[in-house]
Amino acid sequence: MFYQPPVDYIEPVFRPPSEADSLILQVTNGCSWNRCTFCDMYTDEHKKFRPKSESDVLAEIERCGQMMPWVRRIFLADGDAMALSIRRLTVILEAIRTHLPNVSRVSAYCLPSNLQRKSVDELKALRELGLTLIYMGAESGCNEVLKAFDKGETFDSTAEALIKAGEAGIKRSVMLINGAGGRSYSEQHALESARLVNLVQPEYLATLVLFFRRDAEVRVRAGFKGQFEPLDAQGLFREMHRLIGATALRQTIFRSDHVSNRLVLKGVLGKDRARMLAEIEAAIDYAAGHDIPLYHDKGF
Repeated sequence: MFYQPPVDYIEPVFRPPSEADSLILQVTNGCSWNRCTFCDMYTDEHKKFRPKSESDVLAEIERCGQMMPWVRRIFLADGDAMALSIRRLTVILEAIRTHLPNVSRVSAYCLPSNLQRKSVDELKALRELGLTLIYMGAESGCNEVLKAFDKGETFDSTAEALIKAGEAGIKRSVMLINGAGGRSYSEQHALESARLVNLVQPEYLATLVLFFRRDAEVRVRAGFKGQFEPLDAQGLFREMHRLIGATALRQTIFRSDHVSNRLVLKGVLGKDRARMLAEIEAAIDYAAGHDIPLYHDKGF
C-alpha cells in the first residue's frame, strides 16, 4: 500500500529555533523578495517562490489531523507565508481549526511588506482564527545598512508593520543582526536598532551574528561599495552593549542564543538590562586578552 506522508516538503525547510517542537506546514515555497545580500536560505534552484497549491495544503492539514491529532503548535513555512492573501490565510487557519482542534498557536515569518495591504481588522480576524505570533527579521534600524543589504525595507516600513501587527493583538518576535553594519556603521546600527524596538515594544527580541555562507560575503561587500570591515569578537560585544544600553523596553523577552552567538544572553528587557550589560562588559574585558573565534565550528 502506498504511504503518503502528512506533509510533502520542498527541501530545504527553515524554521525559527523556538519552533523546534512545532508542526511545520509549508504553505509557500521560498521567499517572494529573496534579494537580501546576507541571506542564502532560498538560493537553491528548487526554492523559487510560489504559493503551494491550496488544495494540496488543505489535504495535508486533513492528513495531519488524522495522523497526529495531538499537535499543539504549527509554523507556516517557508519564509513568506504572510505574503498569501487574507482569503487564503483564512481558509488555511479555518482548516487547522477543523482538523487540528488542539492547536493553540500558529506562527509564521513575515516581511514588513507582507502587511502593507492587510488592515488591522483583517489581521485581527487572522489572530482570532489562531495566528498569534509573527517572526520578523528587521536586521537593523539603520536605513544605510538596510539599503546596503538590499532589504527592500526602511526603518519606517518596518516600524509601521510591527505596530500594525501589535494593534491586531499578534505577538511580534523581532530579529536583529549583530555586526550588520561592520565597523563603519556599528554605532549607527546599534542606536537606530534600539530606537526601532523602543518604538514598537515587541514581545520578543533576538540577535544573531552576521555570518556568511556561499557567496554572501561578496554580495554584502558589494552592497557597502566594498567598504565593509567585519567586527571582531570585541567589536561585536561592544556593539551589543551599545544596543542593550540604548533600549527602553518594558517587558520584552530577549535572547542571543543562536548558534552564531559567542555570548549567550537571556533575560527580560528591561528588568534584566543591568545584569546583561554587566555580562557583556565581562565579555569585552575577556576578549581584550584572548583570541576569540567569531563563530562556533558547527552549524556553518
